[in-house]
Amino acid sequence: MNEPQRKALYRIPEVMQQLSLSRSVIYELIRAGRLRTVKEGRTRLVPESAITEYVSLLERESKEGVAA
Repeated sequence: MNEPQRKALYRIPEVMQQLSLSRSVIYELIRAGRLRTVKEGRTRLVPESAITEYVSLLERESKEGVAA
């Protein structure tokens, strides 16, 4: 099975696929400051590090919810 190629920056549709989230949810995360992005011209891109940080945030929140 082929693993997805790792890149430094991802377009929104790629992030949607990686995180299994809809376009509207991705943009809400961006607006809320939970998912960092950068712009190159008119294109909004998500750094690989931002995806990793978002997943870590979810894991921390999940652990905090269990501890509460």
